[in-house]
Amino acid sequence: MKKVNKAAIASLVLTLTTGALLTGCGSNGNGNSNATGNANSAASNASKDNAAPKEKVVLDFWTFWGSETRRPLIEKIIDDFNKAHEGTIEVKHSYYPFGDIWTKSLAQTAAGNPPDVIVNAIEETGLRAAKKQNTNLADFLAKDPDVKNRFREDLWNTVLYKGDPYALPFTTDTRMMFYNKTAFKEAGLDPDKFPDTWDELEQVAMKLDKKDAKGNYTRIGYAPQFAGFDAKSIAVNFDGGKGWLDENGQANANTPGKIEGFNYVQRYTDRLGQKNIDEFKAAFGSKEANPFIAGKVAIWPDAVTFQTQLRDFGKGMDVGIAPIPETKEGAGHWSTGGGFVVEIPAGAKHPAESWEFIKYLTDVQAQTYWAKMNYDNVANVQASNDAELIKDPVYKASVDNLADTRVYTRPAAAADMFKMLDPQVDAILQKQSTPKEGLDKAQKDIADLIAQNGG
Repeated sequence: MKKVNKAAIASLVLTLTTGALLTGCGSNGNGNSNATGNANSAASNASKDNAAPKEKVVLDFWTFWGSETRRPLIEKIIDDFNKAHEGTIEVKHSYYPFGDIWTKSLAQTAAGNPPDVIVNAIEETGLRAAKKQNTNLADFLAKDPDVKNRFREDLWNTVLYKGDPYALPFTTDTRMMFYNKTAFKEAGLDPDKFPDTWDELEQVAMKLDKKDAKGNYTRIGYAPQFAGFDAKSIAVNFDGGKGWLDENGQANANTPGKIEGFNYVQRYTDRLGQKNIDEFKAAFGSKEANPFIAGKVAIWPDAVTFQTQLRDFGKGMDVGIAPIPETKEGAGHWSTGGGFVVEIPAGAKHPAESWEFIKYLTDVQAQTYWAKMNYDNVANVQASNDAELIKDPVYKASVDNLADTRVYTRPAAAADMFKMLDPQVDAILQKQSTPKEGLDKAQKDIADLIAQNGG
């Protein structure tokens, strides 16, 4: 298995279509006398001269990108598109808060007045297709078959429902381990060698813990309960990257690997104490108050877009990045991913023009710009491997890490499976049940849900 450079650090701050005009031509038609032909031609020209010019189509594009970092970027991309399609298509950006955007979109779609294009979660594209909430893009793709080749096969498969595409991938992501090299040095650890296995990580984490004179933790080296690779993700990693459903869409919750993953998480609870874990989490903030940036946690798993926070608020930090650990050598540094798609809601009034816009959003120019400015793992393979981007060790590490990253989708029959799983996970983490007891219950509940839904 190809491994990424575990010692790479964030050292480089990255800076940084045209439309088709439809023309028609008149025809003489019947080949009669020149006079007749000229008369027909004149009439045709007169008809065209008197016809009203084609009205510009205005598209309403919904996103949740309203931050001071991302809003200017998406609006720059929109502006570039508008300039390239001046007089034919104009895109207007509508911002709604994360979460609220989808509730509002569903209401608007049900009322027959959806947005023209929306950013949505990649994992649930097929679920929305099953509920007839988004537009089948198969006819558009038949005319633009090369669009499919922009994406990795596994990522393309996430937007398919019954073999047809219902969105285009915009971004994906991957989780990696950020670690404080200064803290490693203070603890007598090699700052250029991150633990390879989970057992090694546990030993390193204990060396990174710090307490005050009263025995209170002032720094926790690592805790699975923190940040962007939670207990469920660890369980999947311990299970060889296999998700909560098997390849046939059936429940896959109580495997030996997943049980062992939760046993591993509970070891940290036993050592650190739930009270200490809860108190640390309660004090977490954002920007400079992020616990990793503030020095309260030495190892922080997160999506690689966390690099933008380090860039903006962690100036002067000496940070390393490494893959998620594996259970043993060769088992796999399995990471979980997600991402977002751009799609045309069902009933959108301008699907042809919307297709032109989502094609633009997922083409090389827009995707490369988004990646450079956001540290995002964009879906377009060519853009993701841009020569300037790959020069940066952190971004290259994230691209390499995609080989060990899985995006897990759900069939319609299992749409609510996390309502079955999450209560059992909470019970396990609160030690109200053992990992085996909790996951056995989750297995049964998810299996029953799928059976009830005809899966």
